[in-house]
Amino acid sequence: MPVPSGYQTYGGGAQGPTCFQKLKMGFMMGAMIGGATGVLLGGFSAWRMGLRGGEMFKQIGKVAASSGGSFGVFMTVAQGLRC
Repeated sequence: MPVPSGYQTYGGGAQGPTCFQKLKMGFMMGAMIGGATGVLLGGFSAWRMGLRGGEMFKQIGKVAASSGGSFGVFMTVAQGLRC
């Protein structure tokens, strides 16, 4: 199958992302996914514990930050193995 005109492959003229760029992207994707999951799970657990207002937002922030950080590190390691 012919390659369309204007399409560059990695072996041709264009260079792919560096390993460091891949690691950064892996961390950012993991942090976003983990943070979003943390907001959902942290909000639900805070609501179940009976927290309201500022206490609830503090709990959601803690869970989102820890979840985002840990999943971001996990995704960074996974991308590092693929470099």
